[in-house]
Amino acid sequence: MRLHRLIAVAALGAAALSAGGAQAQGLITTHRIAAALANEAVGAAVAACAQKGYAVSAVLVDVDGVRQAMERGDNAGIHTIDGAQDKAFTAASLKTDTSAIEARFKSTPAPSILAKLPHLILSAGGLVIKIGDEVIGAMGVSGAPGGEKDEACGHAGLDMIKDRLK
Repeated sequence: MRLHRLIAVAALGAAALSAGGAQAQGLITTHRIAAALANEAVGAAVAACAQKGYAVSAVLVDVDGVRQAMERGDNAGIHTIDGAQDKAFTAASLKTDTSAIEARFKSTPAPSILAKLPHLILSAGGLVIKIGDEVIGAMGVSGAPGGEKDEACGHAGLDMIKDRLK
């Protein structure tokens, strides 16, 4: 009798999966960059800056702002880790590159609530990572002499993996 129940339960479970596909009602499917790609991207960003003589750190976060990979370049200051993390977190949470946010708030004052939120940094160097229109994460780079240089190194890192984000 127990065997018949187990078979019946297994059949019901299989039917439920096939009827609903891989998604169940009430669940959200998200994408996350694999660890190997995340590490490759931050390494390439740090290397791109090192070739230009800049000692930086790079951090890649998932869409929720959770760190996936981090690399501190040779001679990069300890503060560059937090700067890169906060740039990545800001880009992921606001779903916009931080250079665009910085530009927007040069002409329009930032809402006062932003000043109270921890880990938001309104400086270039944070880049959103997307698959189509879906934001799947962000990279932050900090330590070059100017946010636009941080951003260029971040682009170099993301260019190394962009064809494999599918």
